[in-house]
Amino acid sequence: MNEDVKIRAIALYLPQFHPIPENDEWWGKGFTEWTNTAKAKPLFRGHYQPHIPADLGFYDLRVPEVRDSQAALARNAGIEGFCYYHYWFAGRRILERPFTEVLMSGKPDFPFCLCWANETWSGIWHGSPGKILIEQTYPGEDDHKAHFKILLEAFTDRRYIKVDGKPMFLIYKPQQIPNCRETLSLWRTLALRAGLSGLHIVGFGSSDWNSRDHGFDAKIVSPLVRERPWVSRRSPVKWLKQTLNKRRGIPTIHQYTTIVDDHIASIRNAPSNKNDDHATYPCIVHAWDNTPRSGANGVVLVGSTPTRFVEYMSQAAKLMRTADSDRRILFLKSWNEWAEGNHLEPDLKYGHAYLNGIRKLLQSTRT
Repeated sequence: MNEDVKIRAIALYLPQFHPIPENDEWWGKGFTEWTNTAKAKPLFRGHYQPHIPADLGFYDLRVPEVRDSQAALARNAGIEGFCYYHYWFAGRRILERPFTEVLMSGKPDFPFCLCWANETWSGIWHGSPGKILIEQTYPGEDDHKAHFKILLEAFTDRRYIKVDGKPMFLIYKPQQIPNCRETLSLWRTLALRAGLSGLHIVGFGSSDWNSRDHGFDAKIVSPLVRERPWVSRRSPVKWLKQTLNKRRGIPTIHQYTTIVDDHIASIRNAPSNKNDDHATYPCIVHAWDNTPRSGANGVVLVGSTPTRFVEYMSQAAKLMRTADSDRRILFLKSWNEWAEGNHLEPDLKYGHAYLNGIRKLLQSTRT
């Protein structure tokens, strides 16, 4: 990339790697995402499984040194910060310990923001789609006020990532929130009362979703969140083949380059993101394989390599070259979703190759 455009790369971060009572009850004592990761097996010729962590091993996120090491790896790669998944179920929090300790301790001294992963937890990825573990509900204004009070502790931290001086907050399922515009307006009012400059609220959605009409400042377009190609674009022939493959124990397989090309095409006509224009932020995926959770019901992207990923990232970065400097944001999915084969953290196969590629690309874009 030849243009002098500094990209703000932010990696999504999963706090699932420590035991909690709920997972003990649902899946067995000591369950974490490592349980699924470690038991994975190859399901077809050339299938890369299991993914074994390199530098950090099978870590526990309750350990401060682990979180420090993660931040050091990300910082060295030029990544600006982590976007921690945040869970709020009508006043009930879950998996909150790692981020709470980051917030309370002041360490690591590494920027962060939050993404409300507002979806019902079910057993779908474990072969029990009808099993509801925790239902995502929206009781009303009092609950939204209580939620904001919790979020304010993070928003006022000096490390919190901002856009135009406003804390950036992501919502994973924005269209599921009743009266969403009113809720976001309430939160902005509460933010101003708390002495903040406002909020920069971003929703995940398809390329044709009008996030502005729902009260958002920006939207994120991801190949996994927008109309998933492996679900919505299957021909009858492909559907039959995939059905037969599942009976043989083979997951749905897609070519990485096809997904990348579709994603770049979907965001190429995004707004310029200048000044008060509505922003669109790409969220790029370097790999995907959720068979450790889902077996033959999973989906695998094949053909991803560090070189191909960097080419993809470079294309996405070029789409941001005319954006206002604060809005040259590129989300990376993900830092550590190991049971979905979706981790930038080093493994035994690729080592630091993905992180080194990111570092070189981001260095080439800095002014």
